[in-house]
Amino acid sequence: MSAVAIHPSVDDGVIKGKADFKGGTLRCRCNSEPVEVKVSSNVAHNHACGCTKCWKPEGAAFAVIGVVSCDNVEVTAHAKKLMVVDEKAAIQRHACKDCGTHLYGRIENKDHPFYGLDFIHVELSGEKGWEEPRFAAFVSSVIEGGGAKPDQMADVRGRLNELGLPPYDALNPPLMDAMATHIAKRNGVLK
Repeated sequence: MSAVAIHPSVDDGVIKGKADFKGGTLRCRCNSEPVEVKVSSNVAHNHACGCTKCWKPEGAAFAVIGVVSCDNVEVTAHAKKLMVVDEKAAIQRHACKDCGTHLYGRIENKDHPFYGLDFIHVELSGEKGWEEPRFAAFVSSVIEGGGAKPDQMADVRGRLNELGLPPYDALNPPLMDAMATHIAKRNGVLK
């Protein structure tokens, strides 16, 4: 295997999740009074994300993030410590004011194709069984975020492929199709 670091949760290999996994609790990285978020389902579309907006642990080139229905996400401890990182962003990322850890990102715009979904970082949970990452999105963006230099990108893509995370410079085809379908329905192209 290549020495290119992607994310601590996948660098030693991707661990397969459990189909019957029912969720767990996410915790920020504060030593005392951590923010806790209960997630009452497994994630879908778990992936490595190279965008410049997603929270990444120290030294990681990519975030690892999945989606759940916002109905399955509940802040259960220390909600007062949460703040929205960028109120103008499509995904309203809720982070701990003290440690900076992003707990969940919510889409508030009802016209957005992913409205009703929250983006979460399963690495913040001590429970095992979450759906494994299945692809990598916004791979070229790791250059913008400082996670890799342009001449390293062949190695980055090679490492992602070694890990079984097909690299895309947007989202994977099923998610791109879902977005296009939503927009086509909204615009009257599809019924």
